[in-house]
Amino acid sequence: MAERIVVAFEGEGSGVGELTWGQRQIWQAMQDTGTSQSMGAVVPLDGKTVADLAAELRFFMCRYESMRTRLRFDAEGRPWQEVSRSGEIAMEVFDADDDGDPAEVAEALALRWEETNFDYVNEWPMRMGVVRHRGVATHVVVMLCHLAADGAGVAVMMDELAQRDPATGQAHTPVTAMQPRELALQQRTPAGQRQSDTAMRYWERMLRTMTPRRFGDCVDRREPRFWQVGFDSPAMYLAVQAIAARTTGDASPVLLAAFAVALARVTGNNPVVTQAIISNRFRPGLAEVVSPVNENGLYVVDVADCTFDEAVERARRASMTGSKYAYYDPAQLDELIARVGRERGEPIDLGCVFNDRRIAARQDPAGPPASREQVEAALAHSTLVWQRPLPSFNERLMVSVNDVPDTVDILAEVDTHHLSPAALEVFLRGMEAVVVEAAFDPAASTRVASTLAVV
Repeated sequence: MAERIVVAFEGEGSGVGELTWGQRQIWQAMQDTGTSQSMGAVVPLDGKTVADLAAELRFFMCRYESMRTRLRFDAEGRPWQEVSRSGEIAMEVFDADDDGDPAEVAEALALRWEETNFDYVNEWPMRMGVVRHRGVATHVVVMLCHLAADGAGVAVMMDELAQRDPATGQAHTPVTAMQPRELALQQRTPAGQRQSDTAMRYWERMLRTMTPRRFGDCVDRREPRFWQVGFDSPAMYLAVQAIAARTTGDASPVLLAAFAVALARVTGNNPVVTQAIISNRFRPGLAEVVSPVNENGLYVVDVADCTFDEAVERARRASMTGSKYAYYDPAQLDELIARVGRERGEPIDLGCVFNDRRIAARQDPAGPPASREQVEAALAHSTLVWQRPLPSFNERLMVSVNDVPDTVDILAEVDTHHLSPAALEVFLRGMEAVVVEAAFDPAASTRVASTLAVV
């Protein structure tokens, strides 16, 4: 490190409060994995100086309570959020060798920060570093603790950064979004409890009727046990666009249907039950909140004895219902899952997650659909890569669809003690195959039987 630039800040609001529902769900995931669930980015610079970036860091720290929040723990070890009105934060500056690659320096810094947990009591939840090459700032590296923001919250921050007064650097408008401590208080009101109770009634109905297990016994257990796998398919993108244009006009249920059909074929389990990470920003007052408001929804998708187009409609309805009941007290859900498992005589496994991280409007159908020849030609460009082992993982399978244009870019994280490497590859390529077939055949069957059960 070449130097540390100390940035002083002062903002509105201070005090101590409980965590919100979204923060509590993230905190539990952090405890389960032993990580900070950090979100980071390496951004090439075009003309910005170190001073410009220090001003941006000051803007974030002054404007957002969640960036000025650290944790304190009570006598029972429960976390509380403590917001400071003012303080100082250091921005680190690194110089790449004159004959070195500054991009490599930036990526190495991002990886180191991602693998280094935040000090939740003493450290601010944002890290910012600048890489210089031959005296010129070339990259900025930013890492956020997931307790402070989610992906949509980061988008709010970037939008408001871009809207600053160019002369003064001040915010275009005052903060009007609800702050985390205020939201936590709202969630504890009778109205908040009624909301959570309503969600629990839906979850309990599903928990009592689903098969308890998502995956069967795996005989090909690997070490390292947990893996991250990338699958990239331009052909799948073209096929999804064609099906969406013919059906709902929305790519999201097409992707969910493809996930459900491929998983049912591999596991022998239908209806497919998966959790999904739901952004609750469609709820009143939450659109511009920066701190995490995501919670898990429960999707139950029956893809048996139907065409793929019918499966898309079923996936659409399942996602709407699951999203409606994805706003609740996480502790209440944990108690419910444990109780229903005891009463059914078998623990209920919910360790399957579908996470559509795309900016949906960017990938909704636009223009004429691709031809069969274009889709088939694109198949040659599909890639599947076993990227790296994971030190820990708190699910059985998590499939994330990333926000990458002109392709379906999937990051799959898997516990190979529950789904073998061979089965995972069949599943991922099966997602592609089912939509490629259905893109030009509205009568294409899911080829999933209603009598399936976990094997």
